[in-house]
Amino acid sequence: MEIHIQQLNNTYSDQLIDLILTIQQKEFNIPITVEDQPDLKQIESFYIQAGGNFWGAFIDGELVGSIALVKFDEKEAAIRKMFVKKEFRGKELNIAQKLLEILITFCRENKIDHLYLGTVSVLGAAMRFYERNHFVQVEKENLPDTFPLMSADNVFYKLKINEEI
Repeated sequence: MEIHIQQLNNTYSDQLIDLILTIQQKEFNIPITVEDQPDLKQIESFYIQAGGNFWGAFIDGELVGSIALVKFDEKEAAIRKMFVKKEFRGKELNIAQKLLEILITFCRENKIDHLYLGTVSVLGAAMRFYERNHFVQVEKENLPDTFPLMSADNVFYKLKINEEI
């Protein structure tokens, strides 16, 4: 199985909505709808024009994973929409790791120094994944004022990318 990762735009909205809502609602019973996530229909204006990006992982033309970057300050950004279809998770394909590495490379190239994310405590495997990748848990009160909070999130992480030596 060959994994192809590419930047996404608005033409991928329907595939993204299908991927993400299936995981959120059916797999993890998170009470969230497409109406709660209008950004999924505005990939270009919400993510890309603001200095972030959105990537998808494809296998045989099927969207099986996603990750997005919301730039909310000159040197700060947040990870959003990191999802991998259940049957494509795990170390064999390493899709989540590949998506995260592409996003971190983008941050380095665009001089984004701090990366934040919010997640939900029921997503234990996701939390372990971020911790393995050197993300440090932070209290909600210690997030930057401009961090774009999602109502469902209750666990938050930070990663320093471009450390001054």
